[in-house]
Amino acid sequence: MDSSARGLALGSWDAAGFWQVWLRFDPRGTGYIQEKELDAFFHQMFVKLGTDDVAVGDHVRKVQQQFQAAHRVPEDGRVPMEQLAGVFLSEDENFLLLFRRESPLDSSVEFMQIWRRYDADSSGFISATELRDFLRDLFLHQQKTVSEAKLAEYTETMMRIFDKNKDGRLDLNDLARILALQQNFLLQFKMDACSTEERRRDFEKIFAHYDVSQNGALEGPEVDGFVKDMMELVQPSIRGVDLDKFREILLRHCDVNKDGKIQKSELALCLGLKTNP
Repeated sequence: MDSSARGLALGSWDAAGFWQVWLRFDPRGTGYIQEKELDAFFHQMFVKLGTDDVAVGDHVRKVQQQFQAAHRVPEDGRVPMEQLAGVFLSEDENFLLLFRRESPLDSSVEFMQIWRRYDADSSGFISATELRDFLRDLFLHQQKTVSEAKLAEYTETMMRIFDKNKDGRLDLNDLARILALQQNFLLQFKMDACSTEERRRDFEKIFAHYDVSQNGALEGPEVDGFVKDMMELVQPSIRGVDLDKFREILLRHCDVNKDGKIQKSELALCLGLKTNP
């Protein structure tokens, strides 16, 4: 299917792409955009999908007509995110978007802290019971009160969507898709080009992002978060066992003093850089 044909396949977008476009129009997280912004929003959605420039305008007009036929914009001119998500996303992706909005995570490091806590035996999976306990703790951490009935509903929906083989378990990739709609932090950097100075500047930003404890070394979930994002640059779907293998390889090559951490100078050396004194 070419990009022009895909442009009108409403309900075919993914939650991550929708969320990235939405934040451009609602950076403060109000949950709505103004009616006068709809054309620009639709335009950016089709651009995100990769629709041909020539076809974007025609698609925007058609979607605008479909949206207006299906929805009545409130008198204050504010269009809720839920209405637009219902146009562009499937039921499953819509669920992901709305859940992610209720339970935002700041980084892949925070995600890996959660994963390691609930996959304590490093099996690469969590059970439905562990998922429910995880959801409870997640909302408590965010100081939100959620009833047990709502937790059960979330758990049941997630298992129905993601437990494809019906074995009662979710793997790392499943939970990553549920929780991590933000763009991979490493995608903003050009790893293979740039001058030495530009590479060094990028390295400083990257290390600061993953060094959440700000102690000059990556350890525990900080290493996990870095490894997860690195792997996803070349392999979108990752498993817990794959992450553990790559983590072991990274530590073996970079952890020069064998303290179980990756010092800033050690990671720079692995990446072929010299850090500033």
